[in-house]
Amino acid sequence: MPSFDVTSNVDLQEVDNAVNQAKKEISQRYDFKGSKSSIELKRAENLIELVADDEYKMQAVWDVLLTRMVRRGVPTKNLKPAEIEKMAGDLVRRTVTLQQGIPIETSREIVKFLKDQKMKKVQAAIQADQLRVSSSSRDELQSAIQALKAHDFGIELQFGNYRE
Repeated sequence: MPSFDVTSNVDLQEVDNAVNQAKKEISQRYDFKGSKSSIELKRAENLIELVADDEYKMQAVWDVLLTRMVRRGVPTKNLKPAEIEKMAGDLVRRTVTLQQGIPIETSREIVKFLKDQKMKKVQAAIQADQLRVSSSSRDELQSAIQALKAHDFGIELQFGNYRE
């Protein structure tokens, strides 16, 4: 039976490249001279930690990072920033979680969305952090992909492993 997989992943190498480019830009920018601003990627925890002198500088660091992520082709929907928190020494910190895989709530939302589309023969099965969508009709699978692309689930969806 024809099927495809729906996943949501971030390429950590591209994230690493974007973080390094953002660090370099911050070290060279005039408005960051003498600043304690920094960006650190924690690969093992799927986190990016931003530190800045104040909330204004934090916003500037965040903007630099987002610009670099977009240029590297990293889906910014999969970046989940936490609230800005105060640290010792008048610094502020923000952690950004990298969304790897589809959360179970979003998976359920996608399955419900596909059922609500009233597509005959389309089945969606949750498999850990991805979904497998199958149907006896290839046209139905194509229309399922189009419907999923058109709807916003809060994360970047990728479609792959298309099987006949």
